[in-house]
Amino acid sequence: MLAADVADAEAMRAAAAEVEAKLGRADLLFNNAGVMLAAPIDELATGDWQRMIDVNMTGLMNAIGAFVPHLVASAAEKGVADLVNTSSIGAQAVFPSFAVYVASKAYVTHLSKNLRADLGPKGVRVAAIEPGLVETELQGHVTDAGALEWLDGARETLTWLKPEDIAETVAFLTSLPARVNLQQVTVMPTAQV
Repeated sequence: MLAADVADAEAMRAAAAEVEAKLGRADLLFNNAGVMLAAPIDELATGDWQRMIDVNMTGLMNAIGAFVPHLVASAAEKGVADLVNTSSIGAQAVFPSFAVYVASKAYVTHLSKNLRADLGPKGVRVAAIEPGLVETELQGHVTDAGALEWLDGARETLTWLKPEDIAETVAFLTSLPARVNLQQVTVMPTAQV
């Protein structure tokens, strides 16, 4: 395992170099790092806002910047490579107290669509996955009482997705023929509306 801080561009470039040295050129980048810090906007939790921007947006770009050269070269050699970015159903919805988080995820979705214009002609498929509620450590970041109450209520009424559900979705996306690119996939718990 290789640990690196996505918010640190130099660390991501070093990680990409280490991956190439140990495993060869990457042909798949799954951008899944993120933090979710909820609070009503009038609380002005600017430190939390910046952390979400640093990880969810800047970190995404740092990983893309470090690995896109690998993906383009791999696609030229193998015929296809994949860039899969984790967004959220929040990119399409309104969730009180989650404004900055969902805005960061809307950025991921829209960026992914635009990256297809640059990378698709080079054989790199770009997809955004927009999961609904997934049982991960992400909810452990939340400290706002109202947001925690909403999440707890959702746990009682819904069977949440598991991380392996998302992993299977990524495996499906990347197993399709090279000519097929699902640009956006929303994955929801069956009962979540």
